[in-house]
Amino acid sequence: MEFVGLLLIVAFVSYFAMRLGRNQQKLEKQQAAELEDQLASVKRTAEEDVTKFGEELQRLDGDVAGHPLDEAMREDYGRALDAYEHAKESLDAVKQAEEIRFVTEILEEGRYAIACVKARVAGDPLPVKRPPCFFNPSHGPSSTNVDWAPPGGSVRSVPACPADAERVLAGAEPHVRTVPVGARRVPYWQAGGEYAPYAQGYYSSWQGSNLIRDIAIGSLIFHGIGALPHLAAGLGEGLGGLGEGLGDLGEGLGEGLEGLGEGIGDLFGGLFD
Repeated sequence: MEFVGLLLIVAFVSYFAMRLGRNQQKLEKQQAAELEDQLASVKRTAEEDVTKFGEELQRLDGDVAGHPLDEAMREDYGRALDAYEHAKESLDAVKQAEEIRFVTEILEEGRYAIACVKARVAGDPLPVKRPPCFFNPSHGPSSTNVDWAPPGGSVRSVPACPADAERVLAGAEPHVRTVPVGARRVPYWQAGGEYAPYAQGYYSSWQGSNLIRDIAIGSLIFHGIGALPHLAAGLGEGLGGLGEGLGDLGEGLGEGLEGLGEGIGDLFGGLFD
């Protein structure tokens, strides 16, 4: 009778192990599909920015046409052209969402080079190196900081390009960069953690700068610029705690199954006796 009870226990445990394995595989496939969709969405957003940068270079060709190019202007122009090629190469190499930041880092440098070429053509002083426009980094380097509040949020100081600074000061809405999230489009800073590398690439060289000190909008996008080490430490502690909890759960489950097996064995032993 004990042998029959043991077989029942083995069958019972095997069934639940099989169910757990199938559920785990299903969950892993679902998570992989979600990550794939997120990567595709973020990559399309970066691709749009690269395409727009290429269009800016085409317009720059018209701006410099007929102007003598001195050595400094050729260097700036060369940096802008190189940035375009490097951004395309970096985008093609992206395999994970966090790698998008390399693309936007390159674009940030390239747009400053374009601004320098335009200033040299116009005979103006070179622009001061500043963070990209917060409302849409594709607008290029900001010219000033403006006080602005998102809907339902508090006022903060954000870098803005000349056009958006003028709109905000006039009480109008700035031209905000929106990105796809499901079937809708939202400001990039509200698009979730998967868009954090996209934003952080544009502002990575400004980490700790007073010019972006007050920006803390959305999920982890701007908090992450200065807080990634703290976030990583906290995540590590959290995962450690989760591991301990799962270990305790597994131990408790094992004891429970053992007790259940003994109970089933006793039950069938009594029946056959």
